[in-house]
Amino acid sequence: MFAHLREDISCVFERDPAARSTWEVLTCYPGFHAITFHRFSHWLWGQRLRWLARLSSHFARWLTGIEIHPGAQIGRRVFIDHGMGVVIGETAEIGDECTLYHGVTLGGTSWNKGKRHPTLERGVVVGAGAKVLGPITVGLGAKIGSNSVVVRDVPAGATAVGIPARIIEPGREQARQEKAEGLGFSAYAVSRSEDDPLSMAIHGLLDHAVETDRRIAALLKTIERAGVSLEDDVATADKFDPNYLSKIVD
Repeated sequence: MFAHLREDISCVFERDPAARSTWEVLTCYPGFHAITFHRFSHWLWGQRLRWLARLSSHFARWLTGIEIHPGAQIGRRVFIDHGMGVVIGETAEIGDECTLYHGVTLGGTSWNKGKRHPTLERGVVVGAGAKVLGPITVGLGAKIGSNSVVVRDVPAGATAVGIPARIIEPGREQARQEKAEGLGFSAYAVSRSEDDPLSMAIHGLLDHAVETDRRIAALLKTIERAGVSLEDDVATADKFDPNYLSKIVD
C-alpha cells in the first residue's frame, strides 16, 4: 500500500507543475485522495463487503467531488487532476500512467449486466469534460480531447476529438505534439477545434513548422547524396551570397 502511495505522490509532481511539496499533495489534492480511498473501497469490494465498499466510495465522493465505483479497476500512477465531477463506472478499467482531468465521465450506454464501461490502456490522457461511453477500448497512449464524446474504439497513439469523436491520424498529431514541446509548450489533451480560430491558427503554424523541418531534412539528404560536404562548404562560403545553396545543388 505504501508503495502505491509513493507512486501516486510522485506522479502528481511529474504531471502537475503547480505541486510544490509532498505535504501539499497529501492535504490539498482531491484526485490523490479519491485514488487512495478507491484502493481501500476496491479491496472491500473484492472481499465481497459490498455495502461497506459503497459507503467508503460515497464518503470519498462527498469529500472530493469525484465518484469512483468500488468495482472499477484502476492501475498504478493514475493521476486525476482537479477532479471535480469525474465519474468512473463499475466495470471501467484504467491502465497504468493514465491522466484524467475534471468533468470526465467513463460511463455506460446500457442497463445490461456485465462489461458496460470503457477500458483505458496505459498512458491514456482524457481531457476536461470528455465523455467516454460504452464497453470500448482506448488504446495505448491515446488522447481524448476536451469535451469530446467517444462511443467507439480509439487506436493506440491516436487523438479523438469532437461530438461524436472523430479520430485524428496518429502521425500528424504526434509530430505536432513534438514540435509544440520543442517550442516550449504543449496543450495537453487539446486538439484542433473547427470553430476556434485561435486553435486553428496555432495548429496551422505547428503543421507548417513540421513540414518545413521535413523539407529541410530532405534537402540535406539530397545534398549529402550528391557528395557535397555541407559543413566544409558552409565554413568557407560567402555568408552574404544569396545564391549559395543553389550553387551547391548545381
